[in-house]
Order: sequence, then C-alpha cells, then structure tokens
Amino acid sequence: MTTGGELPDYIVVGAGSAGAVLAARLTEDPEVRVTLVEAGGEQNNPWIHIPLGYGKLFRNPTVNWMYSGVPEPGLNDRVIYHPRGKVLGGSSAINGLLYVRGQREDFDHWGQLGCRGWDFDGVLPYFLKAERRIAGGNALRGGEGPQPISPPTIGHELCDAYIAAGRQSGLPLNDDFNGASQEGTGYYESTHLNGIRYSTATSYLKKARKRSNLQVLTKALVTRVIFEGKRAVGIAYERDGQRHELRARREIILSAGAIATPQLLELSGIGDAERLKGLGVTPVHHSPAIGERFQDHLQIRTVFESKTDNTLNARYNNIFRRIGIGLEYLFKRQGPLTVSAGYAGAFYRTGDHVETPDIQSLFLIFSLRKMGDRFDPFSGFTASCYQLRPESRGHVHAVSPDIRQHPAIFANYLATETDRRVNIEGLRKLRDMMRQPAMAAHVKHEVEPPPGTDSDEELLSYIRSTASTVYHPSSTCAMGPNEDDPCDLQLRLRGVEGLRVCDASVMPAMTSGNLNAVAIMIGEKGADLIKQNS
Repeated sequence: MTTGGELPDYIVVGAGSAGAVLAARLTEDPEVRVTLVEAGGEQNNPWIHIPLGYGKLFRNPTVNWMYSGVPEPGLNDRVIYHPRGKVLGGSSAINGLLYVRGQREDFDHWGQLGCRGWDFDGVLPYFLKAERRIAGGNALRGGEGPQPISPPTIGHELCDAYIAAGRQSGLPLNDDFNGASQEGTGYYESTHLNGIRYSTATSYLKKARKRSNLQVLTKALVTRVIFEGKRAVGIAYERDGQRHELRARREIILSAGAIATPQLLELSGIGDAERLKGLGVTPVHHSPAIGERFQDHLQIRTVFESKTDNTLNARYNNIFRRIGIGLEYLFKRQGPLTVSAGYAGAFYRTGDHVETPDIQSLFLIFSLRKMGDRFDPFSGFTASCYQLRPESRGHVHAVSPDIRQHPAIFANYLATETDRRVNIEGLRKLRDMMRQPAMAAHVKHEVEPPPGTDSDEELLSYIRSTASTVYHPSSTCAMGPNEDDPCDLQLRLRGVEGLRVCDASVMPAMTSGNLNAVAIMIGEKGADLIKQNS
C-alpha cells in the first residue's frame, strides 16, 4: 500500500471490468504508483462468487448502484431498471458472466469510423493477452492470460434440445462464439473457473494488490475531478463521512462505466456548457457530446412450461431438491448454481440480406416474471433474444450537482424502423426455433408471448410492453477522430489535459454481444496506450 504523502502517478476511478485491469497492468512497472478508487467495498457477499448468485445481487444496494431510467416512449413509457456493480470488480462481480467478444466486423467498423488501431487486428492482441481459455488457446483465443474463460461445468438435456432445435432451423453447431465465426448455436463460455466467478477483482486485482505501488481505496465516492485551468490534477472524494482530495503526478483515468463516467465528467465541468450552467456547475470545457450517443441492447423474453420437472424451477421449488442443489455445488462445484445468464445460446441472421448475425439468443433452464424475482411456480424455461447492433441512441446526463442523485438514463429503445423490424423478426425466428421437433418435445405450452400473438403488430406490442435492457450500456464518451468526439484514439478527453476515459463509455458503436469482454480489452489496450504516452 502506498503510504504517507507520496502522490500516485495515476488515479484510476472505478475498479470494474476496465479499471481493475488498468490498475493491475500499470503497476507491473514498479516505478509507477497507482491509486485505484472504488465507491463500493470488498467482495464480502458470498453470492458474488457463486455464478447463479447474480440473481441475489440484482437489487442489493450494498453491491449495486440500482439505477433507474426515465420513461421510454418506445416501451410504452415504462421506466427501465439498470443494475451496475458497486463493489471491487464492478459489474464483472454482479453480471451474468457471459464472455462474448463480438464480431470481427464490429471492430473493423470502428476502424472505418476513423478509430485507427481499434479495428479487429488492433484489438485482437489485447483479447489474447487477457484470456485464459480453459479449452485452450489458438490464433484467435488466448490461453495464458489472467481472465479464466470456461465452458459450463456440465451440460443439460434442455440445452442440448435447444441446440438441436437451432440446427433443425438451419443454424450450424458452433463450439466457440469467439472463434472464426459467431453464427450458430452451442454452449456459452463464461468468466468462471471450477464453478467460481472470476471478476476482474479476482483475475487481475488479487495479485496486483500485493504490490507496494498500488493503493486501493474502497467505499470512496469520487464527487469531481479537480482542475487547475484545463489540466486535471486530482479528485475530490468522500469516505467515512469525510471529504478528501487526492492529487496525481501524471493523469486521472475515469473507469466508472458508461453511466457514472459521463455524470462525473459533467459535475466536474466537462460537457455541454449550457447544461452545466443549468446544474450550477462552472464549465471547464464545452464538450456537448458528453453523455450523448448512449446505446444499449434490448432483450425480449419467451417463456415455456416444460412437460417434465427437468427445470431449475422444479428443483428449487421443492425444499428437498433445493437442498440437493446446494450440496451439489458445495461438494462438486457443479449444478444449477454454476449457471451463467446464458447457458446455451445462438447467433443468427434475420434474413439473407444480413451478412453476419444481427440477433443473439440466450437459453436458460428456469423462468421468472422478471430478473430478480422468484422462479415461476411451474416447471419453466426461458429463451430470449436481442438485436445486436441497434441504431437507436439516447443519452445519460446528470440532473443535479449532487453525485448521489442518479443521472437521467434514456436509451431511446426502438426509435428507428430498422430496430423495430429486426426485433420483430428476431422474435419470430426464435419462436420458430423453439417449435422445432427437438425443442417441441419438451414444451407443454408457450406462456409468453401469449397464444395468438403472431402478427407484426401483435409482436411489436408484446415487445413494447415486456422487453427490457440486457444491461449493456455503452458509448456515452465515445472516442473518434473528430473534434466533436469526446475522446481521441488514445482515450484522452479532448480540450483538457491529464484526463482519460477507459471503459465502455469510449465505444464508438455497440458490439455484437455482451460487453464485459470488450471492457476488459479496453482496459488492456488503454494500459498500453498510457504506457506508450508516459
């Protein structure tokens, strides 16, 4: 631990998927001192370490920011809940564990947008550097990195039926969604090892915290970045009811995530000048795109009642079988408690006009009314889908000079005709897959959508009334080559000095899949960029 009055070279704000990586990589140089500041605490909640425990963390304020959005016109003015991690490891400590990097074309698109060095060839080395794939590395997968990536601990007959149904509907079998092609159906890999979750706090920080040049401050809420003129020189934070300031010799790096980072920037004077003045914040630099361009994935769920008791609902709702679940995990580190938020899955195209998959599907051996609720009383399972590359963009903005008041989160779901059409077709194709013989053999009846929901109008109405986020916020401080892009290609905030953003905020466009893997990659590449510029 750093002690006394020695100033760190770097202050990293946020110990999540990217921030923990940054702190670990920067302190590999013993001459570099880093202070990592996290608003949450240590990983003391045992449910963090149990993969299926994410359901217990979904509305737990001790580890979760529990953000709520503003009414979404595209979803019948419903307010959408946005959980984000408030603990060492950030959202990698409370998420559904899926490890999906996205498609080569996603990153080549970044390159086409002018983000040189961020095309697929530019980011692949950092995915490889991060990954410790238990199934083995190859030219496209890393095998010796700090982040374990594992297949499920054991298969399941319903997952096998779902995969078989996908093949009957025309999809190829795919044993690696992060390999040469994403298209197809198979089992997901996730960030666990032997049935235990590995957040970045475990995979990266645990070892790094033994270094004398890393200081980790937990339960420290950063309230603003301190500027001298247009140079960021430190942070103000509150801890144990006391206000503190900490200065850095080189840079401040914000890794608080796509929701908290733009809020903190605005309250530090970086954003649209008129908006800031309306909040009572003195502008430091006029950057109107801060908090804009927000993107998220919208998930549509289908629920089925099983013909048998081969679901987690049936096991959990029986006290004796529930005890068996616990014993199976305790003694074998296997069974339902090791299940991630997608057990099996598929990536497919809504039509021949689409060159790569534009829909992702998740399959789970349980069902519930909504995330965080109790399992349904019947023996049920769930298949969901979401559009991979939505066109709709919204915003995240501070609404008060008090950092404790959550920002306004507006995803603007289903704002374009393309998004509405792709979601309708994605749902239609998923239901067709679930009606294939392999899956139909297990279905007693379809619970959601209700019977008779078949026309485009009826499907869109169902989507508007039930769909919700799948928790992939991005792009609120996007990098790019133009002066109106908040960050440059080295992740530096334009218009000021000594300040960078290194998290999913900087993504110029959504990638095709879950974002944890991408955030880890951004942390890896960001660390190298900082080292090169120091």
